[in-house]
Order: sequence, then C-alpha cells, then structure tokens
Amino acid sequence: MHVIIPARYGATRLPGKPLREVAGRPLILRVHERAVASGAARVTVATDDERIAHVVEAAGGEVVMTASHHASGTDRIAEAIACLGLADDTVIVNLQGDEPLMPPALVASVARALRDHPPWAMATAARRLHDPQAFANPHQVKVVCEACGRALYFSRAPIPWPRDPAAPPSFLGHIGLYAYRAGFVRLFTSWGPGNLEQREGLEQLRALERGAAIGVVVTDADPGPGVDTEEDLARANALWRPL
Repeated sequence: MHVIIPARYGATRLPGKPLREVAGRPLILRVHERAVASGAARVTVATDDERIAHVVEAAGGEVVMTASHHASGTDRIAEAIACLGLADDTVIVNLQGDEPLMPPALVASVARALRDHPPWAMATAARRLHDPQAFANPHQVKVVCEACGRALYFSRAPIPWPRDPAAPPSFLGHIGLYAYRAGFVRLFTSWGPGNLEQREGLEQLRALERGAAIGVVVTDADPGPGVDTEEDLARANALWRPL
C-alpha cells in the first residue's frame, strides 16, 4: 500500500490550510502521521507549493511536486503516479490532506478490501448514521450498496428515501477515502467528468457511470471532521487525540 496525500496551498475557504496547526503541528503533518500509522509501505505528499514541501521534507517525509491547475486530488495523484513511475498494480490510497483524524486502521482496511476483491476498480468507506439533519444535509454524501458491498449510487440527496416518514433515517454516510490501483487512476483521469459527476459534484460517480465497480467498507469508526473552514479547524483541535 502506497498512501499519497494530495495537498494544495490555495484552498478557497481556508487558504494555506495544510500549514494551519492542529495540536501544535501543521495539518499536513498530522495527516502524514495517520498515513504512517496505517502501516503503509510508502507515504508521499503530492503538492503544488514549495512551502508545504519544505515542511514535509523537514519532518522526514517524501514529497513529489505537481502542477497547480489540477481540479481534484485524484488528478494530482495521477501526476504523482506518473512522476514516481509506479507500476499499474500498485495499490494507492488517496488520503486527503485535510483529514487529520482519519483512523489509520480504516486506511489499511480500504486498501485491504481492494486487494481482496480483484474485480473492484476502487474501494472506499462509509459509516452507519441515523442523524436526521445529516440525512437531509447535501454536504453529507450518502451511498447505497448491493448486499456484497458494491456501491450502487452516491448522492447528496437523502438516499435511500424512507417510505414511512415516521421511521427514523438509517443510511450510510460516505467517507472520502479511496483506494485504487495506479493503472486505474490513469484510466479514470483520462475519461474526464461524466454527466452524473457534474450534476452531483461527486467525482466517484465518474467510475460508476463508466461501469467500474466501487467497493464500500462499512465502519463504525468516526473519521472526525475534514478541515475546510476555520470552524472545522477549531473542531479538529478540540477533538484531537494522539495516536
């Protein structure tokens, strides 16, 4: 397993966020710690900014410099794969650079699920939730799956819709953690965004629209808040616990 952490400096809502601090260390280093703790054979930060690269390298981490124009973390990872010359069968985990509380065991589980299911093109994770507000919130992505764990659809809409309005919602909240093989990343980025992806704003729908299988690891682990805003950063600091 090779964890690649995409990190860019110019985030719209929280500029410079990889260098903002969580429990006294830059966010990117907290994410890097999680990747190392997962047991990954290799951890690489893919960034477009020398300031981020300097911080990671000063802490002993590996960095690959990528272009600044990438529309998504997967596009950045595709360039990193090319720069590093990784073989097509290399299992890559995309651990986003704003997830300082991601459970290392979940990172390992997603990679293991991909290795154990050769027909799957990708593997990701979801958490069982029963929160009515999260169910209605378009920022909480939902996923529905086949009995075997293969994803049927991801949506910002409330799915599956409860026929009985009095029944409390029970659903799978998607966790933005992905495993895929290097060769599939190259293929995925060559397709370009599909119609469903553009309508929902969800990159993983590109794979489903092309008929690629996505496996879902269901967990009760709490990945904590991703950091997109000042409020998220404050929550991450309040929830921080050492590994």
